[in-house]
Amino acid sequence: MRITPLDIQQKQFPMKFRGFDVEEVYAFLEVIREEMEDLLRENASLKENVYRLENQIKEFKDMETTLRETLMTAQQMVEDYKTNARKEAELLVKEAELNADTILKEAQEKVIKIHEDIVDLKGIRRHFKEELKRLIESHLKMIEFDKEREGEEEKGLKEES
Repeated sequence: MRITPLDIQQKQFPMKFRGFDVEEVYAFLEVIREEMEDLLRENASLKENVYRLENQIKEFKDMETTLRETLMTAQQMVEDYKTNARKEAELLVKEAELNADTILKEAQEKVIKIHEDIVDLKGIRRHFKEELKRLIESHLKMIEFDKEREGEEEKGLKEES
């Protein structure tokens, strides 16, 4: 059974012959009651502090857990970002290499085409000269006309070249 300050205050002792001094007993009980009230108040206050501190510890532990999870998420995001950036860089390099190969191939094809065109033009020029030579030989009468034409054709050939 728990004793309360009220129990101490209301406690009655039977009187006996040659017993204790009643006033001294009651004065002592009053001191004990006051001390017990102080102790109970202090105990209640301490329990309240313990409860409050336990709640605070729980909140801190929850915050710690949240911070750890946030940190882990952030680290994972950084790793993902690095991986994605690396993959994107590799993809860009591959695309650039493919574009460079395509451009180089097109340039080589253009060089070949230009070479072929030059060969064709040389053949046409040779053929034209031969035709012109035959024409001059067959039309000696028209030397004057051919000279004018030859001058115009040479101008035209120089402009084409």
